[in-house]
Amino acid sequence: MIKPIPPGFIFLLGAFLIPLFRGGLKKAYLLLVPVIAFIDILQLKHGTSWVYHFLNYNLILLKVDRLSLVVAYIFVIIAFLGLLYALHVEDDGQHIAAFLYVGSSLGVVFSGDFFSLYAFWEIMAVASVFLIWYRRDKQALDAGFRYIIMHLLGGCCLLAGIAIHVANTGSLDVGQIERGLAWLLILIGFGLNTAFIFIHTWLPDAYPEGTITGSVFMCVYTTKTGVYVLARCFAGTELVAYMGGIMAVYGVIFALMQNDVRRLLSYHIISQVGYMVAGVGIGTELAVNGGIAHVFNHILYKGLLFMCMGSVIYMTGKRKLTQLGGLAKYMPITCITCIIASLSIAGAPGFNGFVSKGMVMLAAAEEHMTILYLLLLLGAVGTFLSFVKLCYFAFFAPNEEIETKEAPINMQLAMILTAFLCVFIGVYPKVLFHVLPYYPLHYHAFAPAHVIGIIQLFMLSGLVFMLFKEHFAPHEGIVLDFDYFYRMAGRGLVKFCFFLNDVRTAIQAGMSDLVTSIIALSKKPLPVPRPIGIGVIFVLALFTISFFISAG
Repeated sequence: MIKPIPPGFIFLLGAFLIPLFRGGLKKAYLLLVPVIAFIDILQLKHGTSWVYHFLNYNLILLKVDRLSLVVAYIFVIIAFLGLLYALHVEDDGQHIAAFLYVGSSLGVVFSGDFFSLYAFWEIMAVASVFLIWYRRDKQALDAGFRYIIMHLLGGCCLLAGIAIHVANTGSLDVGQIERGLAWLLILIGFGLNTAFIFIHTWLPDAYPEGTITGSVFMCVYTTKTGVYVLARCFAGTELVAYMGGIMAVYGVIFALMQNDVRRLLSYHIISQVGYMVAGVGIGTELAVNGGIAHVFNHILYKGLLFMCMGSVIYMTGKRKLTQLGGLAKYMPITCITCIIASLSIAGAPGFNGFVSKGMVMLAAAEEHMTILYLLLLLGAVGTFLSFVKLCYFAFFAPNEEIETKEAPINMQLAMILTAFLCVFIGVYPKVLFHVLPYYPLHYHAFAPAHVIGIIQLFMLSGLVFMLFKEHFAPHEGIVLDFDYFYRMAGRGLVKFCFFLNDVRTAIQAGMSDLVTSIIALSKKPLPVPRPIGIGVIFVLALFTISFFISAG
């Protein structure tokens, strides 16, 4: 029997073989790699392997337990579906970037030491930015630069935290971290990838600018890998739990204001990741199971939503709700699968989001975290309203000017399979419960009170939409987020740098005048020196002031 290898290596090495294939053989290869990786994962046994001794530390490339396995399962499943969706793409660069992105994400999941984790973490950032740049326009180029700068800053915080942690403990093992400076820096590094509020702006800025197929991958791996490492290192941290609640509401508020369909979906990533972060932060078995189950479910329905809106953009060339409408009769498969994804993300009974979202909210209620529970509940209301808005104005609002046809068959098939999984897990959640970190799981997904409560909540939210539909109508305009303050601070920094440059230029000119005067005086010491320039006076004044300050 062949010994299993770290699944990420299959994608990382497989990426470099893509240019060797052409036509149908290349398409078969793209789909075969995730299948091989999934079979490899099924062979993995709990424990650690691929351990290497390096500078008195153990590098662990394969740490296997229930937490790493459940995340790996969904990472490979969505890789297969995403590649199926992207089969029509002829650009090898996009496929290579996607393979490297998936492989490095799996590398993080199975890393048992911080050194290996950090290496894969940085590969993940670099690989993913090319899924933005491959759109090859100025908006994508600018967004990609902002994206990579933010992630490099986050990586610097993470590296500094790891260095301090190793210096304090002498261990590279990934696990719970004691509070202190290392704890804070690592939390910021993880939090940036997870889109914590105030350091989240890279996400809605970059994801809408990615390629149509690249955004399907981007909506999956970066933030969910962040949730995974939070579960490893910060489970049970109350601060993390409440950050999740804030994310759930903040993302919904901004999503409701969006006109660009992928920007709306991007803000909802922040909101939905908030439920995962809240579950991890609560830290009980039910909460962590709920958070990780939501990772699994979110990857399916959010990937499906990006597939649906990607298909709309691919076929119509339009990405704003004010330009769309009436697509249900032209793109029925896309419309139906988008409705399924919308019901899933909203948490409707019978769809997968209902199962995991209910687990997190019940965990918050059991721990008497009332404020957190209310934040999550408010996020659920906003989510339902957001996707009623999306589906209505994209597919059912009147628009006589638009005419198109259904997306290519590979895109349709990917959407249908993903939608099937959303419904299958929603109807038969035990298939997911069996692979969660803590098992057996004592949770009844379809408790009558919970089902009735959600239905009532949806009916009330639907009534609000019907009564105030004009207030939810999309409109042109720019919605400013917290990056406004980043840009304002950046402009201030640039002005300050120009000021420093002016001071440097003045000092340089003054010193040049002083040297010229000294040279002239040395050549003709008897005549009265020529008038000293204002630069010299400035320099002498600067030295005089410095002397008195130091003397004082």
